[in-house]
Amino acid sequence: MSTGSGGGFQDPPAEVLAEAAASFGLLATPARLHIVWALAQGESDVTGLAERVGGTLPAVSQHLTKLKLAGLVRSRREGRRQVYLVDDPDVVTVVRLMVGQLAERAGHSVRKPVRLRELGA
Repeated sequence: MSTGSGGGFQDPPAEVLAEAAASFGLLATPARLHIVWALAQGESDVTGLAERVGGTLPAVSQHLTKLKLAGLVRSRREGRRQVYLVDDPDVVTVVRLMVGQLAERAGHSVRKPVRLRELGA
């Protein structure tokens, strides 16, 4: 692997780049990004997420299934409910950083829950 003039960082292996691209690809839809943003603030069930992101239960459930299969989200059973959460601190950091920076540039505060479509996405 070569090091360029970019501060001595080595290029990651192709399989790592492919995995990162797949993860970013899953987050490339406003609905999924909003779901991960909401879960980065705290765990929730499908009903709570659907209300927060403004989606239907079936649509949010399908998005959660894809995010779960990719390992970006996990769930646990709480009585009769499935509760979802993002337990990867790196994913939480990336999502909070990206959405937070874009919101600030647009003159919005993201301290309270916000719908991505309100940010103009």
